[in-house]
Amino acid sequence: MSADVINKAFLATEEDFLALVRKKWLNDPHMASVGSCCLVGIVCSGMLYIANAGDSRVVLGRLDNTYKEVKAVPLSSEHNASVESVREELRSLHPNDPQIVVLKHTVWRVKGIIQISRSIGDAYLKSAEFNRDPLLPKFRVPEPFDKPILSAEPETLVQKLDPEDQFLIFASDGLWEHLSSQEAVNIVNTCPRNGIARKLVKAALRVASKKREMRYSDLKKIDRGVRRHFHDDITVIVLFLDFHLISQSYWQGPLVSIRGGVGVSGHGIC
Repeated sequence: MSADVINKAFLATEEDFLALVRKKWLNDPHMASVGSCCLVGIVCSGMLYIANAGDSRVVLGRLDNTYKEVKAVPLSSEHNASVESVREELRSLHPNDPQIVVLKHTVWRVKGIIQISRSIGDAYLKSAEFNRDPLLPKFRVPEPFDKPILSAEPETLVQKLDPEDQFLIFASDGLWEHLSSQEAVNIVNTCPRNGIARKLVKAALRVASKKREMRYSDLKKIDRGVRRHFHDDITVIVLFLDFHLISQSYWQGPLVSIRGGVGVSGHGIC
């Protein structure tokens, strides 16, 4: 296991998906506009590997022994054009394109179209061969381009896990639009583990309903497709850490993955 291995896995996934888009181009061109953020966490031999492409976020809940509190430690950064450093990165990568980031309706977007700067898929912003008919005009970039506008390469963090590390929260931007990292950590730390991912989703939806001055129960009745106008997609995974277990060099127990969340069409985490 290494950061290089994870990076190669991201790029291999990207290549395979673009090959699928190419294969289905004439009969199913809309696949060229399909994409997803990707957030990966791996625990191996006491080490934590985090890889992120897009605007999802992973937060570590770490016990502060001095104050006896569990504090939020962000382990990833969002690749979103609303972040100044992301805009600067895009401009440095595309120095000859003054329209690489555009402020549109008070929101910074890459080419005036999309907010994220990294993703899996979004072939129409990766290769000029998909920036044409029969893809719908609303997805096309007016200016020709000879290098990918978006990147599938993840930003990777590697660190040793400590006994104070309690849990990890992986979530798409829909959660973080309504809850701060510390608010999410407080909920996980003070509530029963069973169903905790769903509880985080519910907490975010309650905040979203208050912002719209409506009841939570009324928001839940809205069709998921229409609800995209009220809140972004929300996907949440919570991983509790057992330091004694993860510090061992191997694990012979069952491999279990538990996921909870509410999906709405759009960019999420895969």
